[in-house]
Amino acid sequence: MFGRSAKPLSGRHLLLAEREELAILRAQGTGIREIARWVGRSASTVSRELRRNAATRSGGLEYRATVAQWHAERAARRPKPAKLAANAALRTYVQDRLSGMIAAPSGAAVPGPTVPWKGRRHGPRQDRRWAKAWSPQQIAHRLRLDFPGDATMHISHEAIYQSLYVQGRGALRRELTACLRTGRALRVPRERSRRRGKSFIVPEVMISERPAEAVDRAVPGHWEGDLILGLGGSAIGTLVERTTRFTMLLHLPPMDGHGCGPRVKNGPALAGHGAEAVRDAIARAITTLPEQLRRSLTWDQGAEMSQHAQLRIDTGLPVYFCDPRSPWQRGTNENTNGLLRQYFPKGTDLGAHGAEDLKAVAATLNGRPRKTLGWKTPADALDELLQSGQAGVATTG
Repeated sequence: MFGRSAKPLSGRHLLLAEREELAILRAQGTGIREIARWVGRSASTVSRELRRNAATRSGGLEYRATVAQWHAERAARRPKPAKLAANAALRTYVQDRLSGMIAAPSGAAVPGPTVPWKGRRHGPRQDRRWAKAWSPQQIAHRLRLDFPGDATMHISHEAIYQSLYVQGRGALRRELTACLRTGRALRVPRERSRRRGKSFIVPEVMISERPAEAVDRAVPGHWEGDLILGLGGSAIGTLVERTTRFTMLLHLPPMDGHGCGPRVKNGPALAGHGAEAVRDAIARAITTLPEQLRRSLTWDQGAEMSQHAQLRIDTGLPVYFCDPRSPWQRGTNENTNGLLRQYFPKGTDLGAHGAEDLKAVAATLNGRPRKTLGWKTPADALDELLQSGQAGVATTG
């Protein structure tokens, strides 16, 4: 009896017998879905096999079983050099988008907090490293836009993750996992949490009364807002435009008298995110926009918006409120707040960041490509919208 010369292939790989049957059916002019039913594989597997392992020497894409088997065995050889390790230009591009330093609108670098690498996941209530922090998927798709005709500068997001996480694929340093949105040193499922709201809103300003044009995102100027909270009563306000995902951050410093004495029950909110402070911060930010970009604001049922009527008088901005315990009704803002937690983790003092720091983080987020925008950045989308005249104004440059 002769022993096997190699380990048998797993069932997920096509066998030579299957390739022979596929070649016969293909020569008979059978369609891809019919071949898939005969072979017992998915249509995508058959289509990919015909495209990848075809014989091209004759100038066409003829499929021969022996040639396809040779192609498959050659591609399966290991170890295979990682593309990031072999291409210095590609590696530099990926590292810069993943871990590059963020910059203020003026171009000055903003280092952020100093966080040493400990070889494990960051704590849930500790400072995190500030970086451009594009996700591997954003990097992979942006490469195809920046280098459309250069296949050597294309890479999949999974290859970037493997270079970070898999030992022996070390084109990227392990500590760069701290720049990923989760900051995890290992690949594990992420947990989801729910936030509870407060009910104090009259039916006339509920989200069901919001104009229909705000739902389909066709008309710009409809915003979603919320607060992200930190240690010691610190907070930062967030505003996100639904069409372009453009983000503005509200600086909410403590008011005069905060921390100077014992707290007074039912006294004024001095921590910086009371109703009066939030109203004034939104008014300052929203009045910098053209009137056509001030159509509505959607918020959760937090007490910080109890002066929404005065806000509408001051700015002309209608405010609508989500249903209780329904954060998905402000999904764009919830997603943005998750992105911002990379720079402002829970349990840290958000009051340590000044207005210029917030502008730098907002500019970084608005300069990050988004899948939902066809891998354009929110800043690009807003400029394109303004230049097209859809908002009824001209670009300010």
